[in-house]
Amino acid sequence: MLLLNATDSGGVPLSVNFDSPEDYLVFIFQIVFATTAVLVAGPVVVTILATRSLRLQNRFLFMLNTSVCDTLVGFSVYYLGLFDVQEGYPSRNGTYNMLPSLLGVNLVTFLFAEFDRYFAVCHPFFYTRYITRRVVISVNVYCWLHVYSRTILLIFLPLSKAQQVYVFGVVNLQVIVITKVLMTIKLYVVARFQLNRDPPGAERESKKESLRIIILVVIIFLVLWCPSFINIIIRLLTGGGLTFRNTATNLFSIMARFNAVCTPSVYIWGSPALREALVRTVWGRVCPRCRRR
Repeated sequence: MLLLNATDSGGVPLSVNFDSPEDYLVFIFQIVFATTAVLVAGPVVVTILATRSLRLQNRFLFMLNTSVCDTLVGFSVYYLGLFDVQEGYPSRNGTYNMLPSLLGVNLVTFLFAEFDRYFAVCHPFFYTRYITRRVVISVNVYCWLHVYSRTILLIFLPLSKAQQVYVFGVVNLQVIVITKVLMTIKLYVVARFQLNRDPPGAERESKKESLRIIILVVIIFLVLWCPSFINIIIRLLTGGGLTFRNTATNLFSIMARFNAVCTPSVYIWGSPALREALVRTVWGRVCPRCRRR
């Protein structure tokens, strides 16, 4: 399937003209950012897939799903950041929103991960009985189907209808964002008060760790992603807002994609089990000194 809408047969031009020092900085930044995202999120994917004890825990399955997205976001920047690409309507050398939709998969996954942690902590008997590993895997697969079924649908619709569906999708995202904010507040209250009532032990520490990670990840995601979301809403409602030459120079887009580095970094920082497995599986093989430490 041809994803690129190249406007001429001569290929897609680069994102900058290299007429000023700023152009070189933008181009180098995109290369460094893409490589960093792949090198940070990619090992998390490999570690969880290679470590059975992590794969058996539902929370790590959500981490795996978002880390796969973050790795692909890193690879996508090699195109979106280095070439003259403008997604949306009108599109220029775009990918039919296939690559930007990776952020949508992360957004929906975080929402389900918050509900997962809420039921795990507040309703453990219900959670143990009904939220099985198969259910969590199905939910993660649904996140991809939900986002990309709509994205693929837009390709085959007439432009006027596609724009209407796009606007409806933005409204739908508003509902998801509001729900995420409310769930984040709820999880903070749970982590702050309810868990303190549980008896000390490994189970309570595990719950506190998982809540701390998901709360921090969601807050960072919303802080970095919401400016782009708000700008899109302003442009749709008023025709105003900020416009940029292409995706590479779009500050809001850069902020949103920076989650591809922040999210797996928080996973590594917040989970000792993941960190130890990462040393054994990836870092220890690349750098033997890391394993000995």
